[in-house]
Amino acid sequence: MSAGMTGTVGSGALLAILRDGRARTKTELVQATGVARSTVSARLDALLEQGWAVPVEDPISSGGRPAIAFAFNTRARVVLAADLGATHARLAVTDLAATVIGERTAEVLITDGPEKVLSWLVTALDELLTETGHDLSRVCGLGVGLPGPVEHDTGRPVSPPIMPGWDGFDVAGWLSERLGFPVMVDNDVNIMALGEHWATESSVDQLIFVKIGTGIGGGIITDGRVHRGAQGAAGDIGHIRTREAGENLVCRCGNTGCLEAVASGSALAARLSAAGIPAATSRDVVRLVRGGNGEAIRLIRQTGREIGDVLASIVSFFNPNVIVVGGDIGEAGEQLLAGIREVVYSRSLPLATQHLLIRTSRLGDRAGAIGAAVMVIESVLAPDAMDLALQASTQAVKTS
Repeated sequence: MSAGMTGTVGSGALLAILRDGRARTKTELVQATGVARSTVSARLDALLEQGWAVPVEDPISSGGRPAIAFAFNTRARVVLAADLGATHARLAVTDLAATVIGERTAEVLITDGPEKVLSWLVTALDELLTETGHDLSRVCGLGVGLPGPVEHDTGRPVSPPIMPGWDGFDVAGWLSERLGFPVMVDNDVNIMALGEHWATESSVDQLIFVKIGTGIGGGIITDGRVHRGAQGAAGDIGHIRTREAGENLVCRCGNTGCLEAVASGSALAARLSAAGIPAATSRDVVRLVRGGNGEAIRLIRQTGREIGDVLASIVSFFNPNVIVVGGDIGEAGEQLLAGIREVVYSRSLPLATQHLLIRTSRLGDRAGAIGAAVMVIESVLAPDAMDLALQASTQAVKTS
């Protein structure tokens, strides 16, 4: 937003300016918006009244009476986040800067079905709120990540392969009805990509997040936003056919030769077990790699090459700045990255790879929860949404 802008400037637009973390005086806000001081004062008063902005002493005051500046109040409300995986869940309460205030993890089976899992979620979130000293009245929304394809606009899973009973279930509506505030739902890898971008790569326009766990999926950030595709299926790289796979490797989607059937954590655990090395989960595979097991290390490097083979084509097509590898198998670190880099850098065009960074997630298990919170924050604090919320609050006060 800059001087000389045209159109109506609401309170939401002022808050959008303050969200960069720098306090500003009324004079600076007038300069930033190009509207009258009286208009800025009225819009700012609405934000102050609801606690979205707070006054602070201007630290740059040059003598005399200190000017009053105004800053975004990141503690005005709290956000709830839930990252639901195939066998686990991570819940969090964050402020409006997606800073985690409280969190918990639990073993939860997504195969238990929507009503059982979501009933548990409602109870667990209420307990976590209480632990952090908040209640439902302070919550502005809940973000949920699910381990399967999601129609983002409706919050409904669409034919999720590892979520029996969830297809078409109104997750957002079911939760919102019981909690009393907005609920947003997305695929778990999309929110991981969003969280990683927000917290560690906000200056990057193009990012791909690859989650390697029980399954394999990809989240795409383009021009700083999640790219979901026409029906929310963008980034489903786990079901791209690999050249290395044999015809007899059947994927849980029903096709053969999918990357997920070859390189997912469950596939790797099965291959190690078949070789006489006990491994039941993705974490068992990583434990063996970290423990120096030669067969596990060989397998994880080959897995990196197989994933790199798929990513090489994506790099040439999409030209990302950064590829982030996360999920349980991502914890194998350099052993996995070595295989990915080997193939990506050798098979993609030099122009596409000359500045490409391939690394593991810096947020680790927190990426999804933070991304779920960011999804809500960006929606609730969007200028138009904020104007509507302030109008509704004002109207409620007048009629009470």
